[in-house]
Amino acid sequence: MDVRPQLLDALSALRDRVAAVRLPLPIPGAPRARQTRAELLAQLDDYLVPRLRDPEAPLLAVVGGSTGAGKSTLVNSLVGRPVSEAGVLRPTTRVPVLVCHPDDEHWFSGTRVLPRFTRVWGAPGEDGDDEPEGRALRLETAETLPRGVALLDAPDIDSLLVGSRELAAELICAADIWVMVTTASRYADAVPWHLLRTAKEYDATLVTVLDRVPHQVIGEVSRQYEALLVRAGLGAVPRFTIPELPESAGGGSGLLPDTAVASLRAWLAHRAQDPAARQQTAGRTANGVIDSLRVRMPELAGAVAAQCAAALRLTGAVEAAYEAEGERVRHELLRGAVLSGDARARWRAHPHDSTSAELLDAIAESFGALLHCAVAAADERLREAWRHEPAAGALGPAPVGRDREACERVGMAVRRWRRVLEELAEDEVRRTERTPVPDADTVAALLAATLLGGRRARGAGEQLAELIGAQGTLRLRDKGAELIDTYIDRVLKEERDRRLAPIDALGVTPEPQAELIAALSVLQKER
Repeated sequence: MDVRPQLLDALSALRDRVAAVRLPLPIPGAPRARQTRAELLAQLDDYLVPRLRDPEAPLLAVVGGSTGAGKSTLVNSLVGRPVSEAGVLRPTTRVPVLVCHPDDEHWFSGTRVLPRFTRVWGAPGEDGDDEPEGRALRLETAETLPRGVALLDAPDIDSLLVGSRELAAELICAADIWVMVTTASRYADAVPWHLLRTAKEYDATLVTVLDRVPHQVIGEVSRQYEALLVRAGLGAVPRFTIPELPESAGGGSGLLPDTAVASLRAWLAHRAQDPAARQQTAGRTANGVIDSLRVRMPELAGAVAAQCAAALRLTGAVEAAYEAEGERVRHELLRGAVLSGDARARWRAHPHDSTSAELLDAIAESFGALLHCAVAAADERLREAWRHEPAAGALGPAPVGRDREACERVGMAVRRWRRVLEELAEDEVRRTERTPVPDADTVAALLAATLLGGRRARGAGEQLAELIGAQGTLRLRDKGAELIDTYIDRVLKEERDRRLAPIDALGVTPEPQAELIAALSVLQKER
């Protein structure tokens, strides 16, 4: 196939766009989209780009299948000696094994394929103490294996361990040839058929091995299996049948007779050594992967769009909750809600039984309580909105009840507001030419009552005008009203931004959607 530099550049750019995708929100379809992203990266990094850069590299045949299907026994028998630990029950730390001819070792000892795997050589110790940590790939060489083809024994695709299943899927994505092994008792199971359907979807070069078939039913089982393959559109897939033998009994610990695997070994050797067969094998799988991108990339782009829509819903819920509470606070101020309780009592007692400082203290405390109630009410609105939004699961619960830290932040903001209000009063007192000079604390207290008392403090404005005059009162009221608006917006915006920060930190943006489609378009143009 065409391996022009422009095609490789387009594939590399597409790979970077896929890697940039973020799918953190737990919405419907997200698990499947994450799996699609992981499979795309695995196929691009571990198979497609390396294959196109080095078309002369050996073919890689990955042997996959269910637990106890006989994969390792098959690999050992093809090689002619034990290279991969066999058995129905797998050690949980089992490392995949890649076997190749000694002349081909240099192709796999580096990071050309499966670059995220650490290479290790030699068999593990019998006590298992030297089992490598992390993601590792054990390399073995065997002169009995034909040049030009390598075998990779993958973990079970139906392993109880999620990590092993994901590892098996990733290794299969690196294959030129998919060798799917099943047994007479499990050939109709869902797991192997999922693998077969995936191979068909990617138009990969596929081989099936029906293993451990009892002699007395070998004809019947083979016909039934063939019928299932034909019905699934896989009738042309090469099929190899291995009868149940003493060597494969007892967990599959022995080597199969050479006659049992000779036909499969010959098929692999032909694919590796015949130029036309080799080109057809590698080209079909590579072209199949590229063709599959026409469907998989738009699906991934759609998942990105769904994530963005969910993030916008989360953001919209926060903004709507705090906007509604901002409007409610201003409505409460108009009706004089701040001048209630202790603040109202202080106002009625002022100036004879309550000092200006005490009145201002009570008004500031009531103003702070109103703001904190607004924050708590916004969070309650937010909890109710997020309760019906699956994406909210990525953010944790919204604050419940009286958030102590929020209360402290509101209190600090109100203290700053009070100090600025007092400075406004002091500035106006310095400007006045009246005698005697008005008391700045009294001016500040009356200004606060005028601005926050609503209809309940009608006389406050008149008293203020008597102290500093009508013009001074108008100036103070304008500045004071602007100051209150500023601090209401500041408090609610700070709390709103704190609720938005976890959403922003997820990094869900719409750009990757367009970038995925654009990268696919460039790739299709360069083919």
